Amino acid sequence: MADDTTSASTLVVSITEAGRALADRLPYRHHHGDLGDTVRARWGEVDRFVLVCAVGVAVRVIGPLLTSKQHDPPVVAVDDGGRFVVPIGGGHRGANDLAVDVALLLDAEPVVTTATDARSVVALDTLPGITAVGDVAGVTRAMLDGAPVAIENELDWPLPAALPPSVPGAARRIVVTDRARVAGEGEVVLHPPSLVVGVGASSDATADAATELLDDVLATSGLALASLSAVATIDRRAADPVVIAVGLPVVSFRASELAVVPVPNPSDVVLHEVGTASVGEAAALLAAGPAAELVVQKRKGSTATLSIARRAGPTGEVVVVGLGPGHARHRTPEAVAAVRSADVVIGYGLYVDQCAELCSPRQEIVRSPIGAEVDRCREAATRAATGQRVALVCSGDSGVFAMATLVFEVAAEVGSPPIHVVPGVTASLAAAAILGAPLAHDHALVSLSDLLTPWPVIERRIEAIAAADLAVAFYNPRSQRRITQLERAREILLSGRPASTPVGVVGNASRPGETVIVTTLGQLDPTDVDMFSIVVVGSSTTELRNGRMVTPRGYDA
Repeated sequence: MADDTTSASTLVVSITEAGRALADRLPYRHHHGDLGDTVRARWGEVDRFVLVCAVGVAVRVIGPLLTSKQHDPPVVAVDDGGRFVVPIGGGHRGANDLAVDVALLLDAEPVVTTATDARSVVALDTLPGITAVGDVAGVTRAMLDGAPVAIENELDWPLPAALPPSVPGAARRIVVTDRARVAGEGEVVLHPPSLVVGVGASSDATADAATELLDDVLATSGLALASLSAVATIDRRAADPVVIAVGLPVVSFRASELAVVPVPNPSDVVLHEVGTASVGEAAALLAAGPAAELVVQKRKGSTATLSIARRAGPTGEVVVVGLGPGHARHRTPEAVAAVRSADVVIGYGLYVDQCAELCSPRQEIVRSPIGAEVDRCREAATRAATGQRVALVCSGDSGVFAMATLVFEVAAEVGSPPIHVVPGVTASLAAAAILGAPLAHDHALVSLSDLLTPWPVIERRIEAIAAADLAVAFYNPRSQRRITQLERAREILLSGRPASTPVGVVGNASRPGETVIVTTLGQLDPTDVDMFSIVVVGSSTTELRNGRMVTPRGYDA
C-alpha cells in the first residue's frame, strides 16, 4: 500500500501469501519475500518493522542485529492468521504502541508483555519530552515490587500522579533536574524540556557560530543538553544556518515583540540594526513563557550571541481531538499522537473508551457525563492554563457539532491557554463512504436536535436547502423524545425534489452493529432512525448505481 502514514518510516515484511494479504491491509510500505535479507539490509534505514511471521523467526532474524534498547528500531511480529501482534524489541521506543496500532487495524489482539504496561506502572523512559538516564531498569523494578522510591524535584516540574509517593532516604531515587548530572547507583535522572536557547546573529554568521558558543556555555554553566527544548530568535534569522545548526525546534518573534521584553544586556547597536535592543535574551525569555528566568545571560561570539532561559513549568495546551466515527482505521496519526502525548485525557465516557488503548498509566483520565459539555471544556482549559497538555476527545471531527467551538468560548475565562484542533473523519463522511458518493457535489450538514438551536431556525435552514437543491446529511435525526423533526424535514425536502430521491440511513457508521438502509425520500420510515444514525438525502440529481448512492459532479463520462 502507500507509504507510512506517520512521521516514522515503517516497513512490513511478509513471506507467505496469507502474510501478504495481511500486510496489504496496513498503511505502511510492504516488501514480500526474503524476510531475513530484507531486515538485515534495511536495519539502519527503517524506523520500525512489522514482520508477518512466527515470533521465533522474528527473534532469530533480529537477534544478531540488536545493539542497545536506546538505538534499536521497534519490531513487532504478526502471525499469519492475523490473530496476535507481539512486540519483539523496542517496547518503550514505540513497539508497544505499534503493536496496538497494527492490532486495531487488523482486528487482532496486541500481546504486550512489558512489565510496566502489564502492571499499569509509569514507564520512566516514556514520559513525553523528558529524557531519562541512569538506572531506569533498577528503579522501575523497585516500583514494580512496591519498594520505596525517593523523588527529588528541584524544579517542581509536574510529574504523573501515578508515580509512587516519595520516600526520603530510599535507596532508589528519581531526580528531576535540568542540570548536568551523572546518575548514581540506583538513580534515574529525568531531564525535563525546561530550557530555551536564545540566539542573536549577524547576517554573516557561520553555521557553527552558535553551536560553538553553546558547547562552551553548557560546559561552564552545568546545564544539561537534554533539557534544551527550543532555540528562539528574531524572525529574520529563523531560517539561517546559524540557528538551524543548533538542532532544536525554532521559535521566532518579530522585532516589535522582542522590543518590549526587559533584559539585563540591551544593545543600542542591535536596536539600530533590527529595531529591538535585544534578540537572544529577549527571544529566550519570550519563548520560555510567563515567569521565565534568564539562567545564562548573553554570551558573545564574533558573529553570534547566546542566552538560555528556564521555563517556570511546562507549556499547557488543549488539543481538541476528533477520533473519527468509530473504527481505529479512521483515526488520523495526528489524533493518535495527540492522545498518547497528553498529560490528561478528558471526554464523554463513551469517547474516552473509544481511545482507551491509546492511554497509559502515566495519564490522568477524566470521564465526563453526557450533558456536561460546558464543564468538560472549562476543565480542559483550566488544566491547560496550569501547564498540563490536555487531550479533549470527541467523536468524528472535533469541529463539526462537537467541542472545538465551546473550548474557544470558555478559554478566555482561565487565561486563554493555547488551543489546537485536530480534525477527524466526521460521521457524515463515514456514512457517505458506506453509501457510495452522495455528497460528491455541493451539500449541507444539519443537526435536527433543537436542544441548542430553536426548531424554527432549523426549519428555515432546511427550507433553504430544499430551495437550493443540495444533498444533505442530518445529524441527531431522531431520539426517544424528538420524533417529529425528521418527518417534518422530509416533508420540506419533498416540496423541492421528487419522492424517488435516494436516501441512505447509516446506523453506527464504522462501529460494531453498523446498519445500512437505502430507500427513497417518499418511502423513508423515520422509525428506522435513531440518535446513532446519519440520514443522507440526495439532491434531485442523485441516483442509484448498483445499489449505491451517487451524486454526479458533471464530468463527461
